[in-house]
Amino acid sequence: MKWSSEAEATIKKVPFFVRKKVRARVEKEATAEGKATVTLSEVNTTRKRFLTNMNSEVRGYQVDTCFGTGGCPNKANDSEKLLQRIEELIKKEDLLSFLKKRVRGDLKFHHEFRVTLADCPNACSQPQIKDIGIIGADEPFVTDEVCTLCNACVDACKEDAVLLNTHDEIPEIDFQRCLRCGQCIKDCPTGTISGAKKGYRVQLGGKLGRHPRLAKELPGIYSEDEVVKIVNVCIDFYKKNSIHGERFAEIMTDDDFQRISRSV
Repeated sequence: MKWSSEAEATIKKVPFFVRKKVRARVEKEATAEGKATVTLSEVNTTRKRFLTNMNSEVRGYQVDTCFGTGGCPNKANDSEKLLQRIEELIKKEDLLSFLKKRVRGDLKFHHEFRVTLADCPNACSQPQIKDIGIIGADEPFVTDEVCTLCNACVDACKEDAVLLNTHDEIPEIDFQRCLRCGQCIKDCPTGTISGAKKGYRVQLGGKLGRHPRLAKELPGIYSEDEVVKIVNVCIDFYKKNSIHGERFAEIMTDDDFQRISRSV
């Protein structure tokens, strides 16, 4: 559906965590009214209705990805199956009923428990500011295959984590810089750099708001089963400790973080 320039400018002012929902609602209501173009009038009408009735729109959780089922063009790992497993797990936990019992007053979108998956470290789905952020990872290692010193791995790495040791004619990887994005693996023509471990990085306790906080990363790379276990442990902790619907980041201490890390 076409949008006028004024409508586009206005929708960008809607908070990002509800913008997609508001945009979809605007188009749905405009279509129902037989409109071919969304104007400022349709945006303002729908936005007002949407935000004033937010309580009825809250599901209790949000599970997001960068590109949905289409996947990430830069993917280090595919999270589609993991996404389905996590959503099934969270649905069974019935967080909406939990929040209704704990939160004083009307529910808002910021009360929802948020999990996001990114297939690569570009992290367009913003895992750093979610309760649980999951990032696809493909850890490289240097094989015995002969290196031709073509420099493709060096050019592929945006973090300058790959260097060529011209004396020994091998690439060297600085794992303090490496983000496990897998680009050097994809671009190496000789197989000198290959994948050591495919999995997911996991970050916990990010949020925006009056007191923003970036998520803290658990050490290591985790399998799909391990990620599901982490999500399960985190939700269990959240339901036991969020007395009035406080965000996960507000109740998780450093000791709690260490306990979650040891639980896997």
